[in-house]
Amino acid sequence: MLKNWIKNVLKPAKGSSQDAEKSKHQALNEPINASLASTLRTLKKKLGHSPDFTIRDFSDHPEHAGLLAVCFIEGLVDPGLLSDLIESLVKEIVAHAPSNRLEEHLVASLIKQTLPLGNIEMIDSQNQIYQALLAGKAVIVIDGLQSALTVSITGGVRRAVEEPTSQGVVRGPKEGFTEDISTNLTLIRRKLRTPDLKFDSHIIGQYSQTAVIVAYIEGIADPGVVQEITKRLQAIDTDSILESGYIEEFIQDAPLTPFPTMLNSERPDTVAGSLLDGQVAVLVDGTPFALIAPVTFYNFFQTAEDYYQRYDISTFLRVIRLISFLVSLLLPSLFIALTTFQQEMIPTIMLVTLAAQREGVPFPALLEALLMELTFEVIREAGVRMPRAIGPAISIVGALVIGQAAVQAGLVSGAMVIVVSFTAISNFVIPYFSMATAVRLLRFVLMLLAGTLGLFGIMAGIVPILAHLLSLKSFGVDYLMPYSPMYKSNMKDLLIRVPWWAMKTRPNIKSGSNKKRQAPHQFPAGSNNILRRADEPEPKA
Repeated sequence: MLKNWIKNVLKPAKGSSQDAEKSKHQALNEPINASLASTLRTLKKKLGHSPDFTIRDFSDHPEHAGLLAVCFIEGLVDPGLLSDLIESLVKEIVAHAPSNRLEEHLVASLIKQTLPLGNIEMIDSQNQIYQALLAGKAVIVIDGLQSALTVSITGGVRRAVEEPTSQGVVRGPKEGFTEDISTNLTLIRRKLRTPDLKFDSHIIGQYSQTAVIVAYIEGIADPGVVQEITKRLQAIDTDSILESGYIEEFIQDAPLTPFPTMLNSERPDTVAGSLLDGQVAVLVDGTPFALIAPVTFYNFFQTAEDYYQRYDISTFLRVIRLISFLVSLLLPSLFIALTTFQQEMIPTIMLVTLAAQREGVPFPALLEALLMELTFEVIREAGVRMPRAIGPAISIVGALVIGQAAVQAGLVSGAMVIVVSFTAISNFVIPYFSMATAVRLLRFVLMLLAGTLGLFGIMAGIVPILAHLLSLKSFGVDYLMPYSPMYKSNMKDLLIRVPWWAMKTRPNIKSGSNKKRQAPHQFPAGSNNILRRADEPEPKA
């Protein structure tokens, strides 16, 4: 009885909340008042008399005062376009105002003559006015009309296009996405100059009203994937979207896995290449990181630079990255298991050396490794969060001074310092931070298993990890594809990257109906027909 009473008391009244939501919805969709003065008072009250909200009501022209007003938010509009707009209104519209009355078509036509680049739209509700103002548009409210005009003069301070900081390359484009979504769309357009490139727009977030764009190439992308991503985006009902990480957590397939099922990149060439493979990109206003789906496990070991250099070098680097992944995941746990339980598997000379180093160390191998790993994680986090001027100094001091002092003090062995250091370096080789973070988390689990059960504990941890990877999907695509299930046609661009002239089709499963990438008789000019098959027709001159 008491439990039910408390539950009923703490439970909000359903009817009152629904009534409040209904009244709020009606207020937002309230039509624009025909009185200019009343509309301006409503705008000022709604925006809390904010100092950056500006109204130009042309009160300096008494003979035409009260005809119309231009409303905008400073910092969100382009000052040059705003000046041209106001100048045109002062010189042209006031001169053409018959009997102190204005009409929408007159105002719109004069604005188009003055600002040919601005997009002009008609709106008829209060909510649309607020959305237009907060999107960086100028709103023209006309006395006597229950509608208003919005002029797209978005501008303000924006970060210039710079080289990406998290995904650098030696050879390749040096431009990266910015926080402005219109700039990001332009960077993609410059690389994919085709009308088949589509951008579907969504507004998500009750308070942030964040623009989210779904980008894909019609005919290449799988329509089912595009439809599923759109469906999941439309199902999001939240207060705000401040970064693409919000979107990733809302729409990803497996929310309880440490492995990422969506790839994020701040490189336009990476997004463009993914779109050409049949994948779909999700761009979010306010962040330079775009999301790419569907992806497989092996996409996180490929970089844009792999396609800008020779295929043999790219293949070698991909193998190095996969080996680094295994080293980062297994090396500390293998060292703990061998030195604690399976000493007979270590060569005698090395075993004697390790025993001599561990003489006087007061901690077991497991605790020693955990202390070193946690210390390194603290140093790495401090280097990231500290000011950029002293961040590298902190890393150097932590890696050299603390490590060397710990060895001399006899708290840890020199071999353990080498193992932890090489593990950390191998973790940095993984191109994408989200996958590297997953490895860091799983490494601690395997270390604990190795310290309790030895090699059997490591195997007991690897088997569930592999089973988990086999069960993962990214928007319908198996995570370990093309090995599970087996697709031979997709192995041309996996660990081994074949030459460009040999990749004649797009990856299966990821792409739609258009599988053709290039002509079937495409070969290098200097091949002298050595690589051509006998049944292939000769290319036309």
